[in-house]
Amino acid sequence: MKRKYIYPVLVALVTVGFYYGEQYIDRQQAIPKIAEGKKKKITTNTYFLPSSTTGAIVHHNFYSLSYSEKHEQAEWVAYELKEYQVSNKDQKRPYFEIDNAVPTKAASWKNYNDSGYDRGHLCPAADRKFTKEAYDETFLTSNIAPQDHDFNAGVWADLERQVRYWAKRYKGVFVVTGGVLQDDLPAIGSEKVAVPKYFYKVVLDNNAGNTRMIGFLFPHKATDRPIKDFVVAVDRIERLTGIDFFPQLEDGKEQRLERNENTNQWKF
Repeated sequence: MKRKYIYPVLVALVTVGFYYGEQYIDRQQAIPKIAEGKKKKITTNTYFLPSSTTGAIVHHNFYSLSYSEKHEQAEWVAYELKEYQVSNKDQKRPYFEIDNAVPTKAASWKNYNDSGYDRGHLCPAADRKFTKEAYDETFLTSNIAPQDHDFNAGVWADLERQVRYWAKRYKGVFVVTGGVLQDDLPAIGSEKVAVPKYFYKVVLDNNAGNTRMIGFLFPHKATDRPIKDFVVAVDRIERLTGIDFFPQLEDGKEQRLERNENTNQWKF
């Protein structure tokens, strides 16, 4: 082969080799994460997981989720917040990372760039400050949804603080949260991440034989109203989302708890 052709051929071979090598590495890195995501974890109580309308349930070490590929976000994120896990420990904020444990691959954080929306945590980073591993895990993109900044930093943050207060007061609670994912929602980014019009949170205290449940449903907008104004019966959230919350509870107890809108059992 003439010398003048050798250099272009070598460049082409190196380029092809680099491309396929990179693809191989990406696949090898993704495989263990996906396999891990299918396993229930001893570090999070999965007994109280809701039903999934998508079948795409992923278990991370400190929370579980059901991913909606159609909306490019979780329809719910569920976790247990124990009394000892409520911490003010400072943790260095990491970069967001795409969650490769989602079989269809979670949407990129880049969709949020210049969108006008926050990367709103569903399992709050502040609920997972007790270890660096738990904290960093909340920065996977399967755990975020587009949120208006004033909503995210306002009434939504107020509710997150309230949940942490309850976790300490009642020695732990179970939490399920997400956006109400419907058809024809506005979307952001090249992957069309849906922007929910409502967000919900359901909290269960199952300690000391005194089971209680409370639900919240918020329009996705800033408000000065107190969080107590947004308490709704959990079965209303179920009708909106198609999700069955805490189906492992005894049927009679579940139905009674999900119909209840009384806030008197909860300290605000």
